[in-house]
Amino acid sequence: MISPDEVVTVARSYMGVPWHHQGRNRAGMDCAGLIVCVAHDLSLSEFDTRDYGRLPSGDQMRSVLREHCVELPATALAPGLVALMRFETDPQHLAIVAPYLYGGFSIVHALVQSRRVVEHRLDDLWRSRIVALYQLPGVEYAA
Repeated sequence: MISPDEVVTVARSYMGVPWHHQGRNRAGMDCAGLIVCVAHDLSLSEFDTRDYGRLPSGDQMRSVLREHCVELPATALAPGLVALMRFETDPQHLAIVAPYLYGGFSIVHALVQSRRVVEHRLDDLWRSRIVALYQLPGVEYAA
């Protein structure tokens, strides 16, 4: 079994990778690409999809996540989980929850506004954007 710490370590290894719509490697990736690459690097899944636009459908993202992961309530924050987030109305962004250096949580994600994979504290604004959390298959989360 893979630990949540391993998920976070692999996600952080992509820090600084440029943002690129539907990218799936260190030359460029989007938020879904980060999740796909982390899962592939840890041999958790071979799944991938590129059947989405620049503004992905929240229903489609949720459906794919439910098919391949275990959905948790948005309040079940823990390192190594995948966060489905909204910016306005529909969820359309993914991130990996990590422990924050000074306590609490951070998120690692490919953010178009930053043009790269970044990590920052999960403040109240970012926390309010989380609509659901997902456990990656093959990761041993604490009970």
